[in-house]
Parts: sequence; C-alpha cells; structure tokens
Amino acid sequence: MPLDEVGELDRTLDWLIGPALDRLARCVAEVADLAAAEADAVLDAARDALLDTVRRKVVRVIVLELNAARVTGKLVATDPAGRWAEFLARAAEPDFWHDLTRHYPHVVTRLRAVVTNRVDAVHTMASRFAADRSRLADLLGADAGELRKVEFGAGDSHRGGHTVTLLHCTGGTVVYKPRPMEVDRRLAEFLAVLTVGDAEGIRVPRAIVADGYGWAEHVAHRYCETDAELDVFYRNLGHWLAVMRLVSGTDLHAENIIACGPVPVVVDCESVFTPRPPHPPTGAGEATDLIAEQLNGTVLRTGLLPGRGAGLGWRGVDGSAMGGLPGEQPDVGMPDLVGAGTDQARVVIVPQQLPPTRNLPSPHPRLARHWPRVVAGFDEMAARITRLDQAGDLAPLLATFADCVVRVIVRDTESYTELARMLWHPAGLHDQDTAERKARALLARHSMNTRGPGDPDVHAAEVAELLNGDIPVFTTTPAEGWLHTPGDTVCGPRVDQVELALHNWRTADLALERRVTHAALVSAYLNQGGEPDLHRMTTPPPAQSSLDTRRRALAAELMRELAGEAIRGGDGTATWFAPILDRSGWQTTPLTPDLYGGTLGVAVLLAAYRREVAAGRADAVDHVSDLLDATVRTAALTQRWWAAQSEHTRRRPDPVGAYIGLGSQIWCWLTLHRLGLDCLEDAEFLAAQMPAAIAASEGPDVVVGTAGAIVPLLMLAERTGHARWVDVAADAGRRLVSEARTDGGLVRWGAPNWPDGIGGFAHGATGIGWALGKLAAVTGERRFSTLTEGAAAFEETWYSRERGAWMDPREPNTIAAAWCHGAVGVGLATSDPDVLRRAAASGLRDGIGWTHTLCHGDTGTWELLTTALDAGVAPDGLDRASLDAMVIGSLEANGPTTGLAREVYSPSVMSGSGGIAYQLLRMHPDCDLPSVLLLGDGPT
Repeated sequence: MPLDEVGELDRTLDWLIGPALDRLARCVAEVADLAAAEADAVLDAARDALLDTVRRKVVRVIVLELNAARVTGKLVATDPAGRWAEFLARAAEPDFWHDLTRHYPHVVTRLRAVVTNRVDAVHTMASRFAADRSRLADLLGADAGELRKVEFGAGDSHRGGHTVTLLHCTGGTVVYKPRPMEVDRRLAEFLAVLTVGDAEGIRVPRAIVADGYGWAEHVAHRYCETDAELDVFYRNLGHWLAVMRLVSGTDLHAENIIACGPVPVVVDCESVFTPRPPHPPTGAGEATDLIAEQLNGTVLRTGLLPGRGAGLGWRGVDGSAMGGLPGEQPDVGMPDLVGAGTDQARVVIVPQQLPPTRNLPSPHPRLARHWPRVVAGFDEMAARITRLDQAGDLAPLLATFADCVVRVIVRDTESYTELARMLWHPAGLHDQDTAERKARALLARHSMNTRGPGDPDVHAAEVAELLNGDIPVFTTTPAEGWLHTPGDTVCGPRVDQVELALHNWRTADLALERRVTHAALVSAYLNQGGEPDLHRMTTPPPAQSSLDTRRRALAAELMRELAGEAIRGGDGTATWFAPILDRSGWQTTPLTPDLYGGTLGVAVLLAAYRREVAAGRADAVDHVSDLLDATVRTAALTQRWWAAQSEHTRRRPDPVGAYIGLGSQIWCWLTLHRLGLDCLEDAEFLAAQMPAAIAASEGPDVVVGTAGAIVPLLMLAERTGHARWVDVAADAGRRLVSEARTDGGLVRWGAPNWPDGIGGFAHGATGIGWALGKLAAVTGERRFSTLTEGAAAFEETWYSRERGAWMDPREPNTIAAAWCHGAVGVGLATSDPDVLRRAAASGLRDGIGWTHTLCHGDTGTWELLTTALDAGVAPDGLDRASLDAMVIGSLEANGPTTGLAREVYSPSVMSGSGGIAYQLLRMHPDCDLPSVLLLGDGPT
C-alpha cells in the first residue's frame, strides 16, 4: 500500500494513538538524564511502531465497515475516491469506534490494552537506557553519547508489549533485550574456552546483564571477501552445530544468526538446555516413529540445518540459519490492503517474497562447494568438547548454566501468528467467546500432536496474551527443566537438563549426526537447483564377458545395502530416512509413501526382486520378502493416516502427481498387484481422494501436479473395469485444457517456478502432453490429442540444431540430457522416430557418465537407448551387449553413484540406489518388469 494511503488510514487511529503518545511524552519527559531531542526520537519511533501494530490488527474491520457503508448508501460522495475520504473522516472520530462495539464488543478494550502495554514498555526501555547509558561504553568502546534514533519491533512482542529494540547513538548502536541475559554471558564464557587461540572463532554478542533485561553489542552484517573466509565461515557453522548439539540449543533460525565475515554470530541464544518432549506418534508405524524420534534428538533440532516448513502458510519456506538461500524461497501469502484510496478497498492475501536475512555469507552462497567444511567443523569441535570431558573440565563449565533463565519454544511463531490473525479477524472480534474456544481447541490439538503442554489453563493463558497482541513465552532454568508457562504455573517433569545434556553427548552417535548433517545440506543445494562439483566418471572400455553374472552381483549387493539401511519396527513396519523430494522441496525425513523417493517405490523394487529371484534371473538375498511385507505395511499405514489427517484438519489434499502424490501411490499399488500382492483396494482408496485433490492441484506437471493423475487413473480403470476412474482422469485433462497457453500451434503450461512454461518430461510440456495423449487414446477426445501435438511442437523450440541437444531452460546455454529435463524424457515420450533418433544421440553423448540414477543418470539413459535400439534408430555402432557392458562396467569401476545426493545413502527409485537396482533387473532379456519412467502396466 502506498505511503500516502497508509498515512490516510493512520489518521483514523489518532483517537487511540494520540492520547497514548501524549501520556508517553509526559512519562519520557520525566526520565532523568534523557534530553528533549532524545525523548523526541523515542516518541517518533513509538508512534510508527504503534500505528503499524494497531493498523495490522484493525485493517480488516475498517475495510469491512467501509464496504458496509458503501453498500447501505451511507456514503454519498459521487466518486470512489470521495467516498473513501468521506469514510475515513467518519472513522477518525472516536464515536465511530465506540459505535463499533455493538458489532465487536471488545475491540476498543483490546486495542487500548495493546497500546497501553506498548507505551508502558517503551517508557521502561527509555528509563533503562538513561540509567545504563554510562555502562554502554563497555559495548561501544566509547561513550554512547546522544540517542539519535530508535527502532522498535526487531522481533515479536512479549509479556506486555516488550520488544527487542535498536538504539542508535552518536557513539554507536546497541541492542536492548527485555529478557534475562545471564545465559548470554555464560555461553560467551564457554565459547571462549572452546575457541581459545582461534581469532575467527564462533561467538555471541558481548552483553551487559541487568536485572531481567540487558544490552547487547550490535553485530553488523558483512559478506565474506574471499574463498578462504567462506571456508572458515562454513567450518564455524560446523562448530556451532557441535556446540548446540551439546547444549540442546534450538530456535537457531535465519534471523538469529548474523554473518560477520567468516564468523557466524548467534545473536539470540536464549533457547539452550531446553526440555525435549518425545516425538509424538506419527500414525505411520513404529519404524517411522523410531526414525522421527531419532532425528528429533540430532543436530536437526537446532534449527541450523536446512529444512522446509510444511504447515499453515509457510509450506516450503526454509527459515534455517544455513538456509533461506536466494532463489529457492517460495512466495508466502501475506494479507495486504489493495484498492486503498477508493471505496473498493479490500484485504487480500498477496504472494510475497520473505525479506532477505543477514545469515548468509555471500550474495549467492553455494552450499555444494562448502558443505564438507561444515562436517569437518562439526568433527573438529566435537573432538574439542570430548577432550574437555575426558579431562573432567566439561561438567563444571556446563554447571554454570544451571540457574540461567532460558526460553523454551513450545510452538513455532508461525502457529501463533495464524491464531492471532484469527482472533483479530472481524469474525473473531464479533464473537470473541467462540474465537477463544476455537483457539484453545487448536492449541489443545497442537499439544497432542507435539506433546506440548496440555493443561487447558495454560492454553487459556496463551490465548489471553494473543488477545493483547503478544506472542506467549515459556521459560525454564536448566536445573529445573520444567516449564514456566504464560499462566504463571509450571508443567512437565522436573529433569536436570545439564546432566541430561552431558549424558546425551557422551552417548551420542556422532556418525548419525554426520549423516544427518550430510543429508540436510544435500537437501539444501538440491532445493537450490544446484549440484555437487560433478565430473564425468571414469568408464572403462566395455567388457562383455560374464555380463549376467556381474549384473546379478551388482543388483544383489544393492539389495543387501537396502536391507542393512532399513529401520525396523516391532509392529512389522520398516522404513528409511534420506533426502527426499516432496511437494515442499527436498528435505531430510522418514520416507513418504510416494514412488519418487518413498516407501512404495522401494516396495515395488522389493517385489520386483523377489519375482526375478523366483524366475531365476536374480540371486537370492536374505530378508527381501519380509522387508517387502514391512515396507508395504508402513506405506499403507502412512497413507491412511494422512487421509485421516486431511479429513479432520485443515490440511490440504495430497498432491496428485505420478511420482509424488496420489497418482504415484496408485501406480505403485497397481504394480504391486501385478507382482502378486492383493492390494487393489489400496489403489481405489487413494483414487477416491482424487477429485478433491485435483481441484486443489497447484501445478500442471507430471511429477507433482494435475497431469500426473491421468495415467494411474486410466490404469486403475482398465484393471478394475470401473469407468468412473476414466471420468476422473478426464476431469484432470479438462483442467489442463483450461490452463493451456496456445500460441501459433505451440502449447505450454505455466508452473509455479516457470510461469512462462518449460520443456521436459518431469515438469514441462513433454510430460503433460504425453499424459494427455494417453487420455486421448482412451476417450477419443480430439482436444486432448491436439494439445499433445502442440506440446511436442513447443518442446522442439528447446532443441538446438547446432548442438544436437535440448537446452535446459533453468540454466542458460546448458544442455539437458536427463529424464526430468531433456533428451531422455523427450525421447521416451515421443512417437516420432526422428525425435527418438536425435534424443538417443544426445543421450549417449551428453547423458552418460555423470550418475547412475533413473532420473538423471546412466540407467535412465540406458532405457532410452534400448528403446532406440528396438526402434532401429540408435546411434551407429551401438548394440545391446555393449550398452549393458558400459553401464555395468561403470557401476563396477565407480560404485553406484546417485549424483545430486551422491554423498548420502538414499533408497529412492528415481534419484537413489533403488532405481539402479531396478534397472539392473530389467537388463535381463526375459525381464518384463514395467518401466518406471513411463509408468508401464507391468507383467500380466
């Protein structure tokens, strides 16, 4: 909203803000040792902060009343701008607001409470500054001098309107923190021991500790100037991981770390030695629960490592201290006033990019280049800590934290923000009792899901603080370990968190910590669209001797590794954790039930291996059958739990994609049915959710989006004889028709990351056109086949005749030769022999030797080349024996290499070792396993 329109709107709040500022002016004038100009700086900042706070809370009410006045004819001006001005003039009168209490009984009372609390908090801050001014030289290196400017609201308000505040003085800038800061001092002393002799060691801001509050050094952000500084920065992040793993640190999100050259400074360290409730049951079986609990106790808990939000309006957001990388953050829907200046003004949710944070060490950091330094830094600091412990010095150092007041993050701020938005919505203001009951019920559900405090009195106290504009705070001391709640009660067991931290460190599985760190960092650069420093693998000359024996040995070894990496539950479930791709992006979690990187994809592999062993085409491996049963049980439990969650919560329907989502799961169940399992009911259970999920689909692509629903539904219809599934598939097709963009015979679809359309199978025109072609063949509808032809024509625009390859739209002047983007996907989808010929030539030249995966490696390219051989359009000199020998020889020489996630084990069928094993099975000339890349129907 333009600034002049903000000013117009703010004048409607003068009746409330004006008297409050007058009272503040009188109070500040009485503060000893605060000059008149300094008092003015405080008042100016307070006015801006108060207006911003109150405006955000009442803008919906103002807009609703504006529209009511327009509709009922109470506004008589002749034009929209005039009616806007007329309404604002009325709204500036106190009587207008008191009349509103007929519809919103508590609005004035609550607004006065918000403003009164903020004014009192500002007065307290100003008094403390004046009293402590002479002490601030310890932070500034000189006298603070005159206060020139104040910035309130550097964070949420807590406990009566108090906020972190920046005070800019002639002698420098200091940070006011209205919370106990003894923990900051103790952590600084501990770090001084751990980093002795390290001039660029990790640190926290220098602090002055007062009674219940304190002052902190202002840390200026600075980018690293050299690669050497970047190396030190990422080493230091590894140091922080180890330290925070030791002291049970949490809440280290992007805003709580500032990159100061090579030193990442933790500027808010209040959440250490905090109780960790056990991870709540997931509903997906004991194996998933075991992994979730295991991960909950690792460095993932710190918030330092990249991770993706999954709920509310923050899905896909990476707010971690190492994350928030440029170009990978999704838009977040934020309420904004549009149409201001007319009587058509309204509040809408506007997609916005989150503002940049100061945690990054360079404008365009590449974690792929530096993440090994993070792991090395973790190992280095872990060794220092262990040596301290072995010398008997660690326990006394940690004991100094025993009586420090620390904050416990019981619920994330985003959850509180959504609840506050509901409580301040006109509906919540109109019927506050109902809104409060709903908020308390949501907090109770949240507590069940997270094992947080479940006392109804605590929930009521949380809601009371939200009603007054504050974010609730829970605290403890490490010696106590129980929670002090917003209702001034205590809850939870009393556990000495210092002793527990020592025990957890001494029993830590540091190998697991490294693996989790690997996986999380890999997830981050995958989200960035980045790659490790890939180079082509060394491929020995194809040796065609004993090919089948060698093929069998490779496949069997991959299956033994799969079994060895599995986590088994006592309830007959099994799963794995790895970097997986879901609709929010790449993240490290227990496997979802999808095809791309999930349990059902692994189940298809296990069932396929069992079948090939029975047929004499693969070597027996122990535990394949029982692992298959356990994996299938896990997937079935997970998808039914997810469905129940969707039914009873506001959770969005699952995506419908053929590789991630309902479509992928349907295809897997149908394939497992072909491979001997009795599971058609599971496929139909998922298909029943398809209509609602298609209506909520967020993109057109095959992997996650609308096009991915079509082929699995058509297969289900053919398998069951139920034509209704064709009708549902046709609904998806009609949605794609309505979203298609046609220009001169070229057809494309906009997508969230590519609004102008993109080529390729996974997310672009080729995959969408391929799915529509399958639908056209079943329904006979010409409009679907017309789009297929137009999509193929659009894909041709990405083909470079000069380079004999398809170009990658994500990276200018770069060739794409994979299934997801480029030649392999284009060639497999086409019915044009010339396109297949060109794709095979590019695949052999450009797609071999980088990785071995199905999605973007040799085993995917192998499928394209075998297709070209069968069609008689393969590159000259290529035959099946030499092709198989090339792939098998590379696997033997280099080990199975999974490319983007090559440093971390993943059983993924598409991007991990699972797909490599599956394609090795399909190499046998008599194998009739279905294609994963083309969602084949499988053996009969």
